[in-house]
Amino acid sequence: MTVDAVVFDIGGVLLDWDPRHLYRKLFDDEPAMERFLADICTLDWHHEHDLGVPFECSCAQLAAAHPEYARLIAAWGRRSEEMIAGPIDGAVEVLHELKAAGVRCYALTNMEAETYPLRRERFAFMRWFDGTVVSAFEGVAKPDPEIFRRLLRRYELEPPATAMVDDRPANLETASSLGMQIVRFQAAGQLRDWLVDAGLL
Repeated sequence: MTVDAVVFDIGGVLLDWDPRHLYRKLFDDEPAMERFLADICTLDWHHEHDLGVPFECSCAQLAAAHPEYARLIAAWGRRSEEMIAGPIDGAVEVLHELKAAGVRCYALTNMEAETYPLRRERFAFMRWFDGTVVSAFEGVAKPDPEIFRRLLRRYELEPPATAMVDDRPANLETASSLGMQIVRFQAAGQLRDWLVDAGLL
């Protein structure tokens, strides 16, 4: 079946999100920063935010367990926008090309309830989508198949005619298991080549 819709992940595909962009400002020692991110403010802990747990609650609980890091933990919530370096070079332009070509484009993103409205206002491209599903508002996050099913049902997308663009293999494995076509994002040029081959550009 011909692809007629493209679903984009946002962080890691369209936005350069990495906690290191913030914490390099707060640590003088790179190895110490890496230990903090590996042992204290971990991605597993952060996944709670993607499920809708407020920063205020999770940061307070973690700081109670690690009071020596309380200031650094609080920064995760208070300075979350500093984790974004900006749009990923060329990727937003590919999205613009698809929209100009009349291709339906959607977003399926793991993102916090507090940050999504800020980023939607900050980055115009986040208002270009024909529909967006945000994990924190759903209470379920990638790679859980349920959030993919909600996207497909809500926007009446046929899985074989829908391409999922994501940078994380686990998310793509779920999309593939549901019958979607998949593109592992590595660079804007590589994504554009795939879309050209698919006849979308």
